[in-house]
Amino acid sequence: MDRKKYKVEQEPSSEIPESESVVEGRNAVIEALRSGRPIERLYIQDGVQDGPMMTIRREAAKREAVVKYVSRQRLDQLSATGRHQGVIALAAAYEYGSVEDMLRTAQEKGEPPFLFLLDNIEDPHNLGAVIRTANLAGAHGVIIPRNRAVGLTAAVARASAGALNYTPVARVTNLGRTIEELKEKGLWFVCADMSGTRMYDLNLKGPIGLVIGSEGEGVGRLVREKCDMTAAIPMKGDIDSLNASVAAGVLAYEIVRQRLTGI
Repeated sequence: MDRKKYKVEQEPSSEIPESESVVEGRNAVIEALRSGRPIERLYIQDGVQDGPMMTIRREAAKREAVVKYVSRQRLDQLSATGRHQGVIALAAAYEYGSVEDMLRTAQEKGEPPFLFLLDNIEDPHNLGAVIRTANLAGAHGVIIPRNRAVGLTAAVARASAGALNYTPVARVTNLGRTIEELKEKGLWFVCADMSGTRMYDLNLKGPIGLVIGSEGEGVGRLVREKCDMTAAIPMKGDIDSLNASVAAGVLAYEIVRQRLTGI
């Protein structure tokens, strides 16, 4: 099996969180993949090439699941049961929505689409807080990338304070390509960036996608270049950055203000 077909990282960046989202053991993981259950990532013991493991890799490739190859000792550390059989899957706590459904919801409500797009958000509390803000601001959905981003874990659900039950989250393979496709449907995109135009000086009405990056890295260059506008939040303090969920809230409510007042 050619490992180049998979998205591979040698070591997981963090401990597996909530045990209710974890699937351990070869048969259990195969069934979870075949059932269509959303799998955030797979931790597979490096070097194991037997039949069941090859089946797991094939099923993972079909579903574009992120695969991380780790040592047996690392799997022992991550396992909650001690019976992982060389593979652990981290499953999503909630089902993902679709971008098409978000646009359909906007149309049914007679509203211009309002979407959040998140780049490099890996902290579950940030993602949950953004989903909560998106719901309160009347956004029709949140879009996250498949890689380099936290998925819909139980921690995200808790941080959303119930908003995840009402605001759909779609996961896409390529955020830049998704922006291009949505532009063809009439959306404009504004990216949060410290070097951008003051947000009060931008026209943020109409069908819009708000693009937010992580506190440390911001929005990636390739995604930023796809955006039509860059918006800066005026700051008066001694530090130069906001938490991602706070920045999302500030910009989202400038969009809300302009929609309500028309100015």
